[in-house]
Amino acid sequence: MEMTPRIEFSTEHRARWRWLLYVVLAFAGGLLTFVGARAQQRASDDATFHRLIESYCAAWSSGNAEAPARFYAKDNGLVFYDLAPFAYHGWKEYHDGVQKELFGNMASGSLTPGKDLKVTRRGTLAWTTVSMHFSEKTKDGKTTETQVRYTGIWEKRGANWLLVHEHLSTPLGG
Repeated sequence: MEMTPRIEFSTEHRARWRWLLYVVLAFAGGLLTFVGARAQQRASDDATFHRLIESYCAAWSSGNAEAPARFYAKDNGLVFYDLAPFAYHGWKEYHDGVQKELFGNMASGSLTPGKDLKVTRRGTLAWTTVSMHFSEKTKDGKTTETQVRYTGIWEKRGANWLLVHEHLSTPLGG
C-alpha cells in the first residue's frame, strides 16, 4: 500500500500565509471602500448639480439679470459665451448686456433643462453639459422657441459652486 506523503507546514510558514491573507483582505476592503465612496460622491454630485441647473434655469426665467447673479464668479477676465452676442467678458458685462438685449425686450420667457445632464468632477472643478429649451415672448408679441446646448464650468469656492465659464449654443438654423 502506497501512502501519499503528507506535507506539514511549520508554524512560521502558516504565519506567513495568514499574513498574506490579511494583506489581500485589507487591500480588497480598501478597494471596495474606495469604489463605494466614488459612487456615493458621483451620486451626490449628480444630485447637487441637478438642483443647481434647475435653480439656474428658474433664475434665468425670472426676466431679471439679478436673479442668476448668484451662480457666477465675479472675477475680471472670465468669459461667458452666450447665444447673442457672441461673448461677454466678466459678470458685469454679462449682467448689463443680458438685461438690455434680452430682458429689455422680453415680456415673458423660460429656460428649461433637459433630462440629459452629465456631470464630471475633478476636485474643486466640475463641468456640466445639458440640453435646454428656451421660450420667449417679446413685448411686441413675437415668440421664439429654440433648443440650446449648454456647457458650464463650475468651481467650488467655499460652500458654493460658481460658474467660471459657460457656453451656450444653438444648432445651425435655430
